[in-house]
Amino acid sequence: MQSTIYYKPSTSHNFQLPWKSTKNPAFKTSRLSSKIPTLTNSLRPQITFDLEGGANDGFRPSNPVKLPVLIQRHGKVSRYFWDGSRVRLLSVDGDGVEGGGSRVPFCFDLDKVVEASSLAIRNFFIPKQVSENYIGYVKWKFLHRVFSSALQVLATQAMFRAIGIGYSRSLTSAAALNWVLKDGLGRLSRCIYTASLASAFDTNLKRVRFTTSMLFTFSIGVELLTPVFPHQFLLLASLANIAKQMSLACYMATSPPIHRSFAIADNLAEVSAKSQIQSVCFDNLGLMLAAILNMLLKNNQRLQTGLPFILYPIFSAIDLFGIYQGLKHVHLQTLTKDRLEIIIDSWISSGYVPSPEEVSKDEEINFMWSKGKEPLRIRIGCLNPKAQLSKLSVMTMQSVSNEDHYFICTEIFYRGLAKTREQGILLCIREGARMADVIMGLLQACNVRKALRSSMWESTTKASDSSDLILKEWFKLIDDSKRYVQQQFGPLNEQMMVRGWALKNILLNTEEQTRYSYMDD
Repeated sequence: MQSTIYYKPSTSHNFQLPWKSTKNPAFKTSRLSSKIPTLTNSLRPQITFDLEGGANDGFRPSNPVKLPVLIQRHGKVSRYFWDGSRVRLLSVDGDGVEGGGSRVPFCFDLDKVVEASSLAIRNFFIPKQVSENYIGYVKWKFLHRVFSSALQVLATQAMFRAIGIGYSRSLTSAAALNWVLKDGLGRLSRCIYTASLASAFDTNLKRVRFTTSMLFTFSIGVELLTPVFPHQFLLLASLANIAKQMSLACYMATSPPIHRSFAIADNLAEVSAKSQIQSVCFDNLGLMLAAILNMLLKNNQRLQTGLPFILYPIFSAIDLFGIYQGLKHVHLQTLTKDRLEIIIDSWISSGYVPSPEEVSKDEEINFMWSKGKEPLRIRIGCLNPKAQLSKLSVMTMQSVSNEDHYFICTEIFYRGLAKTREQGILLCIREGARMADVIMGLLQACNVRKALRSSMWESTTKASDSSDLILKEWFKLIDDSKRYVQQQFGPLNEQMMVRGWALKNILLNTEEQTRYSYMDD
C-alpha cells in the first residue's frame, strides 16, 4: 500500500523549499520570520508509505530528488524521493529508481521467488540475532521432532487399542481409572526426579538431556506393548508415563540454558518463542507422516497393527541421532567443573584456552554412569570418612592453615561391581571461597595430576604412601604447584575472558558445593 507525504503550500505565503533556488536573492529575513507562525499552522502533512507494488496512481517521477535515507525491509531496498509535491518511498536498483522512472512490466523470476520464499521462512522460524551454530541445531531438531511426533501418534493408537477404543466394547470406568492412575504416578515421579537431580540440569546438561531422551524413547516402546498385554495396561502405562514425565521435566529445565547460548543480543524471549513455533510445525509434520502411513494401510488391519513394531527401531534411531547431533551444536559459555577441567588441561599442556565451541566437541554426551572413568580423576567435595584414607590425606589436613581457601589431597575409592581399587585427587573448598579460589584450586589439582601421572610417582605411590620419602615429595609437589598457580592464574583468567567464557560464576552440583570450615583448636 502506497504512503505519501502530501504538501500543499498555502497561496498566501511565498515559502521556498531548501533545495530549490529562489528567484529573489534579496530575500528578506523579516518577511520570513513574520510568516512562520501562520505557515506552521497551514502545513498539514499526511504521512503514509509508498511500498513497492502498492496501489497508487502509478506515477513515477522522471527527475525526482533523492533523499539520503534508505530503508531495508524483507530483503528489499527502498529510498525516499521528493517529486516536487510529495515524498515517495520507492524500490531502488543500485543507485537509481527501479525501471528508470517508468513502471516495470511484470516478469516472473523463479530465482527471486525462491529467494523471497526462503527469506520469509527464515524470518518465520529463525530469530534475527542468534549465533552461527543455531541453524545446524534447528536442522537436527527438525529431524528429531518429526520422527518423535510420529512415534507418539503410533504409541497413542496402541494404547487406545489396549483399552478398547475402536472396538465393539466401550471405554469402561475401570479403563478411565487406570488412565488417571498412570498420570498421577507419572507426575509424582516427575516431582521426585526433579528434586533429586536439580543441580545436574546445569552441571551435566547435555548428558542428562540425552539420557532422558533415551528414556523417553524407551517409554514409547513400552506404550506400544500395551495392546499385547492389555491386562497389564496400568503397569505398562504407568512405567511409560513415569519415564515421559522425567524426560519432560529435563526438557523444560534444560531448554532455557540452551536458548540462552544462542541468544547473542539478550533476545532470550524471541529465541524461546521461535523454538515453540518450530516445535509446533515440526510436530505437525510428524502427525502428517503418521496419518499418511495409517491411510496407506487402512485396508490391511493386520499390517496396520504390526506397523508400529516395524517402524519403532527405525524412527527411534533417527530420533536419538537427531538429538545427539543437535546437542553438538549447543556451545554453552557457562563454566562447570568438567568444562573448566578441559580448559585447564589444555592450558597446562599447550598454553591455549579453547573456545566454547571447541570444549563442546570434547564434552561427553553419554550415560551418566560412564562419567569419570579416566585415571586419577579429580573430584570437588570433602573426604568420605567411610572410605580408606591415606596418610597423605591426614598429613595434608593437618597442614591446612587459616590463610588457605582450599586444600588438595589424594583419596582411594572402589569402582564397579568388581570393587577395583583406584586413586584419585580431591579438591576441598573452604566456606566463603570466591570463584577465583575455585579456579586456582582446580588449576593446582590439574598440575598435581600431571606430576602424579609420571612414571616415578606411579611406582612409588603404589608401593607405599606412608613413607617419609613420599610425604616429603608430596609436600614439595604441593609447594611447586602453588607457585605455578600464582604465575599462571592471571594469564589464564585473561585468556578465558577473551575466548568468551562467562566468568561470573561456576556451576557446581550438590556434592561439589560441599564446603569445609577452618577451626583452630
